[in-house]
Amino acid sequence: MNKRITVSIVDDEADLREHIAGYLAAAGNIQCLSAYANARDALAHLPKDLPDVILMDINLGEMDGIECVRRLTAVMPEARVLMLTVFEDSEQIFRALAAGASGYLLKRVSPKKLLEAIEEVVAGGSPMSAPIARKVVQSFKAAPAKGDETLDLSERERAVLDALAEGLAYKQIADHLNISIHTVRNYIRRIYEKLHVRSRTEAVAKFLRK
Repeated sequence: MNKRITVSIVDDEADLREHIAGYLAAAGNIQCLSAYANARDALAHLPKDLPDVILMDINLGEMDGIECVRRLTAVMPEARVLMLTVFEDSEQIFRALAAGASGYLLKRVSPKKLLEAIEEVVAGGSPMSAPIARKVVQSFKAAPAKGDETLDLSERERAVLDALAEGLAYKQIADHLNISIHTVRNYIRRIYEKLHVRSRTEAVAKFLRK
């Protein structure tokens, strides 16, 4: 990418904010624009900072990161928010997606994968750590059907979804289906759009009722 990607960090751990800022600085094409320790400061400043990507923790104290995302996306509808958290339970995942998060990463993600995820979300993707993607996919496969109002996926999108559910990496999916990685990313982007734009509210409600 030619243009430097700007990133803001919202996390209550000072050491982690510093470590992530260091990863970003070392990348060369990514700049840490700002960092905040709590949701209150993030809500006050991020609409003026206008970063390309926001890395958001969930456990922020007085107001959690998911509520912060909900409020941010109300005033910044184009915001690309990547949850970066230790929580991998399904309820938190779906709450975050319902609030408007574009992706969901676990804090144990490697620096390389984090940087790739930042670039991916800027390119229109919805990156998720492999365990998170599997939970999302499995919950959709388990959700009771309701005519054509559930997921309106093409045969090829379903093939990509099945491969993702098996935990295959993008390159493995591309090799398995004999398509390019770029095409895989486009399929996955469309699948996630259907997940949390067209069917998000219904899917979250069904999942939380289980």
